[in-house]
Amino acid sequence: MSMKTNKAFTKRIKITKTGKMISRAPGQNHFNARSSRVKQLNGRKGNAFTTQAKTLSRMIPYAKNK
Repeated sequence: MSMKTNKAFTKRIKITKTGKMISRAPGQNHFNARSSRVKQLNGRKGNAFTTQAKTLSRMIPYAKNK
């Protein structure tokens, strides 16, 4: 029996061509009108996401990691 990919995990991250994982910046869903423009624009950037290789292989078993 093959392993299943954790879909909730894959929707929250993006794996780049070089194998890095990028996740969305937290706290940017709503109530952003009060925050400064710089903070709003910084929320658009992705955050580097790190995890242990064992956890990653369980969540995304068929990812091509480098």
